[in-house]
Amino acid sequence: MPVKEYLDALASELDSVRDSIGPSLTTLYFGGGTPSRLGAEGVAAMLGLVRSRFALDDDAEVTLETNPEDVTRESISAWKTAGVNRLSLGIQSFDDNALKWMHRTHSADDSLRAIATAREGGISNLSVDLIFALPESLNRSWEDDLSKSIALEPDHISLYGLTVERGTPLGKWEASGKVEAASEDRYAEQFLQAHAAAESAGFEHYEVSNFGRPGRRSRHNSAYWSRVSYVGAGPSAHSFDGKARRWNVAPYAAWQSKLSTGESTIEGHETLTDENMRAERVYLGLRTIDGYSASDSELSLAREWNKQGWATIENDMIRLTPEGWLRMDSLSAGLTVL
Repeated sequence: MPVKEYLDALASELDSVRDSIGPSLTTLYFGGGTPSRLGAEGVAAMLGLVRSRFALDDDAEVTLETNPEDVTRESISAWKTAGVNRLSLGIQSFDDNALKWMHRTHSADDSLRAIATAREGGISNLSVDLIFALPESLNRSWEDDLSKSIALEPDHISLYGLTVERGTPLGKWEASGKVEAASEDRYAEQFLQAHAAAESAGFEHYEVSNFGRPGRRSRHNSAYWSRVSYVGAGPSAHSFDGKARRWNVAPYAAWQSKLSTGESTIEGHETLTDENMRAERVYLGLRTIDGYSASDSELSLAREWNKQGWATIENDMIRLTPEGWLRMDSLSAGLTVL
């Protein structure tokens, strides 16, 4: 993807959405892929496009998703100068064999170097991504990955459980017997291990997949879980105005072509019904430790969850425990049918 071509297309889209954005931005998130592949100057130019069109709050959270191999002294200097103040690092594991199996191009040493380089360059608000429930045949130590991650003292940790989907390479490997996906019990065990290890180290398990040091929750994602309006730009980007969602075409070439000819990049649109919005409030509320404010009938059902150790109830607030989060889809669905 030519950097200049991408930036020119992005500039056009930002101009088209300018009127749908408020007077200033409280968070800015460059992700949904690997924007750090634009390089030091490309990322700085991308942020410059935003700054030239929109005002950023003085304390705005500006996050960049990056792979460890893209972090250099030069890139950190350029990103920090441009206004990036938070990095989300796709570390995934400190086991080189597991990284090779996932077709990652970085090593464990690259991850350690990236964290040190970011801090030396003045970006200290760091989040690390880890993946759990890898095939047992890899002999990856989840405990080792957790302890190494916590020892690095990041501000934030995001966890992602490996899931097998039909039609994907992993799904085909499983179907052919080349790899065996983790069992539900092993998935649950590793999730609960992460909860115990992170909380004992002072992290707050504030959302089903996210842990933050005090005051270091992801402000951008927290706004999403609170159903705050947001605007996305770029291939496959999603936007939400409180009542409706829209999303862009996914292929880069199609997105760029539409912008070059003045066509709309929107591929789909969904207006939420009252039922949809209630289901979202339930699901998103139960995802976080802030919880969900429930009706009397909902509290009656949740009392059964409390007996099972899946939830706590305080006044009208239902909060799922880690054991409850493992059952979140079915529990939230139970509330929405009341």
